[in-house]
Order: sequence, then C-alpha cells, then structure tokens
Amino acid sequence: MTSEHFTDSGAIPLEHAGKRIGGSDLSPHLSWSPPPPDTAQLLLVVEDTDVPMPKPAVHCVALIDPAQLDTPHQLPAGALSARQPAAGVQVLRSTIGRGYLGPAPIKGHGPHHYTFQLFALDADVRDTAAGITPERARPRSLFSSVRPAVLARGRLTGTFER
Repeated sequence: MTSEHFTDSGAIPLEHAGKRIGGSDLSPHLSWSPPPPDTAQLLLVVEDTDVPMPKPAVHCVALIDPAQLDTPHQLPAGALSARQPAAGVQVLRSTIGRGYLGPAPIKGHGPHHYTFQLFALDADVRDTAAGITPERARPRSLFSSVRPAVLARGRLTGTFER
C-alpha cells in the first residue's frame, strides 16, 4: 500500500487528522497493487497502535468492492467519508464512530502509529458469528468472525504527534 499524502512510517499531514485538533478528518489517498484474481471483497482497517488501551483503537473499517471502484486499486482522498463514501466503499463502525476519523492522539503522549491494513478476501463478508450484519457489528466482533479466507494483505503505517 502507498499514499500520495505520506510515506510508510512518515508523518500524516494535519488535514488527515481529527477535526477536534484542527484537522479535517479527510481520509488520505490510498493505493495498492492488484489483489489476487479470486478476490471478492477488500477489508480496510485503520488502527492507532499506540493508544493507551489494551488493544489498538480502530479508527476506520470499510468493505470495498474492487469491481465498483472508479479507479482500480485505489481510493481518492475523502473516499472513506461516513456521509458520502466513494463508489464501492461501505464504511462500518469503528471504535469511535463510523467512517474515517483521523489521528487525534493525547497531547504530549508522543508519536502514535496509524496502521492502514487492506485484506483481500475470497468471499464477501456477510454476517458475524453472532448473526449481526457487518453494518451493525462492533469492530472486534467483525474481525473475529470474518469467514472468508484472506488471500493477501497490504500495510501502510503513518505517524502523528501533538
């Protein structure tokens, strides 16, 4: 995975940070190499791995239909908006809301790492093990119940500090 807005392990620009700290909550451009031919759906997960909690904070979860993307193998900036996601993108619940919610770490807490992970799945995600639709599922329950096989994974990490 790559982005036009930051390099792997590079700083995420302020416009992609949370609104409460002066950003725009604008999801960055993301691109990836072509997924395996048997890919039915992509699962995108954005996590803050440095949040002072037992598990990373999930900042965004989205299901992507690669056949419906306007431009193959990429999402433009703003594509993960809860109100107007890009064609082929279905935003789901995260730890802190729905849609892309940019970095907003605790002031003085040091640099936080935001990991963008893209999983190529061999089938569409339907219901969780508890029978809850992906739209209503909490992130951890969705992740633990994904039934399709992961064919490939891409990863991009950006940093942000206040």
